[in-house]
Amino acid sequence: MGQPGRNPGRETLKAGEASLAAGLMKPDHQTTRREELAGWPVTIDTYRLGEVYHCTVSNADPGARIARADGSTREEAESRAVEKATRYLAQTRRFTT
Repeated sequence: MGQPGRNPGRETLKAGEASLAAGLMKPDHQTTRREELAGWPVTIDTYRLGEVYHCTVSNADPGARIARADGSTREEAESRAVEKATRYLAQTRRFTT
């Protein structure tokens, strides 16, 4: 057993290196918009991390994630996520009260 809090064989980052590494992974080009898919209000969040765009489609009211996707462009990531979300929401039953 090694010492608690230590990772044998793993390099540790110095203070300047840690902030540099953290700065490389900041999200860019963030957008958020509300739409309606298959009769459900949703929120579509898109951002770029490095060279990859990520998109998340969430239910607008409780905020539960419905679908997510990545792509090399914003349009590609959004179209994949919206396609998945539309397919999932079309299968969802609504109960009338």
